[in-house]
Amino acid sequence: MSREFELCPGRMIGGDHPCFIIAEIGQNHQGDLDIAKRMIRIVKECGADCAKFQKSELEYKFNQKALEKLYPSKHSWGVTYGDHKRHLEFSHEQYKELQKYAQELGIFFTASGMDEMAVEFLHELNVPFFKVGSLDTNNIPYLEKAAKKGRPMVISSGMQSMQTMREVYKTVKPINPKFCFLQCTSTYPLEPEDANLRVITEYKKEFPDIPIGYSGHETGIAISIAAVAMGAKVVERHVTLDKTWKGNDHQASLEPDELRELVRSIRIVEQAFGSAVKHMLPSELACHNKLGKSIVAKVTIPAGTVLTLDMMTVKVAEPKGVEPDNIFKLVGKKVKAKIDADETITEAVIEKYSVKS
Repeated sequence: MSREFELCPGRMIGGDHPCFIIAEIGQNHQGDLDIAKRMIRIVKECGADCAKFQKSELEYKFNQKALEKLYPSKHSWGVTYGDHKRHLEFSHEQYKELQKYAQELGIFFTASGMDEMAVEFLHELNVPFFKVGSLDTNNIPYLEKAAKKGRPMVISSGMQSMQTMREVYKTVKPINPKFCFLQCTSTYPLEPEDANLRVITEYKKEFPDIPIGYSGHETGIAISIAAVAMGAKVVERHVTLDKTWKGNDHQASLEPDELRELVRSIRIVEQAFGSAVKHMLPSELACHNKLGKSIVAKVTIPAGTVLTLDMMTVKVAEPKGVEPDNIFKLVGKKVKAKIDADETITEAVIEKYSVKS
């Protein structure tokens, strides 16, 4: 069983705890605080556990030339890439306002710290956990500084190798044992053949003492549901109010009805895990009573006869009798009374017999 820990106050992940569902609002709010609040409310209504954003301190995330680069994309909110990112970036005060709004609604609130200074701010904001985006997963100094803050960490693994993830594990584990990995492919949108859900299984083998999850960028919800069936304890999906909006992430995001159905389906899958103990369930009794088979006499069997296999067959019979899996236990037993051909063989007519014998 994977290690479990408290990711948010009162909310454990790993082990047999329910999958933690992160609705990644990211920057799909279009730089509009009212839209961001509306999205927080909607993801709460859809049943997600956490509303997550992306926080950058742009001068620490990008160098000056990157910010000054012209950005003529149809998704651009400005002439340069810096202009574009500044349009989408909320201030510290706006983040505090969003956090307060989420708290009032009763949904966990956090963000990916996209650089070390953003992590410092999120730590001051007292978010329940840090999300490490795939772009920083091989950023060892960043990981060390984030881990030392002592907050739980959810670490995506897009664009990384297994060897890199081993190094990440070795880096974070001694500092902060409360972390998990998410299988992730950094393609927007993601084609099914690139989801590589089998990596979840490999991560569970390689890192058995931490929970494993999935961060998806595919269209639809089927792959994310399959990830939970394979053992994902955290699922993260981008969300949007409209896939046609300007922005690179919208097409790989879920609209509210899809998110609602994803949450519903994940909870159904978790119910279906049930018990590992195999036995007849009360819900199966009706079928068993109607169609369950019994051992019947293939021929007339006189009283005192020692049973042989060729005297017996298996049918749906009335009344119910000895069940088919006990047929070999009847061989060599003596019958106490005559059994007519096609009549049920019951325990009562067999000398010194019980199903436990």
